[in-house]
Amino acid sequence: MTAIRLVLVDDDPLVRAGLALMLGGAEDVEIVGEAADGAEVGELVDRTRPDVVLMDIRMPNVDGLTATERLRARKEAPQVVVLTTFHADDQVLRALRAGAAGFVLKDTPPAEILDAVRRVAAGDPVLSPTVTRQLIAHAAGSSADARKSEARSRIAVLNEREREVAVAVGRGGSNADIAAELFMSVATVKTHVSRILAKLDLNNRVQVALLTYDAGLLEEDGH
Repeated sequence: MTAIRLVLVDDDPLVRAGLALMLGGAEDVEIVGEAADGAEVGELVDRTRPDVVLMDIRMPNVDGLTATERLRARKEAPQVVVLTTFHADDQVLRALRAGAAGFVLKDTPPAEILDAVRRVAAGDPVLSPTVTRQLIAHAAGSSADARKSEARSRIAVLNEREREVAVAVGRGGSNADIAAELFMSVATVKTHVSRILAKLDLNNRVQVALLTYDAGLLEEDGH
C-alpha cells in the first residue's frame, strides 16, 4: 500500500505538532513536510511532492487562501484541505472556489480529519451538501444575482446528460449513487464527471457543486 504523502501548513507549532502526532501515526499516511506560512508552501511542495496539503487559512504573511490559489493554479497540483475555526466563513468559500477539495474544523476529532485526508487523496468529496448550502447562504448577498448569471452561462456549455450529472454531483452523490439514479454505469459517470471538469475548467467535484448552487439548479431540481 502506498502511503498518502501529506504536508502540514499552520503558523502555530503546537497545532502542527498535534496534527503530526495524530495523522503521522496512521499506517497509510506519511508526513513529508511542514510549513509555518503560506509563503513556504510552493518550495516545500516542489521538494516533497505531497498528495494532500492540510492548510491553515489564517497565517500572518501569506494566508492559506492565497497559498491555495497559487497551488491549485499549478499543473499536477496536490489536493488541498483547508483548516479553519469557523463553519461558515467567506475565506473558506473562496478557498473552495479556488480549488480546495474540502475543509475541516480545527476541533474536529482526529479520526474525522484522517478520514477527510483519505477521502481527498482518493478523489472523493469531503463536503456534505448541507455544509455547502450553509456556505453558499452565508456568502449570498449583493453579488448573488451576478454570480447566478455567470454560473448559468458557464453551465450552458454542458449537454443535457452532463448537466444532470453535474446536478447530482451538487447534491453530494457518489459515482455509485449517480449511476443508480441516472441508470448508467459507474464508468460512464466517471467519464461524464471528467468531461464536466474539463468543459468548465474546474479542479474537482466541490467546484462543480458550488457552480450548480450558484446557478440555482438544485432549487429547480426540487432538492
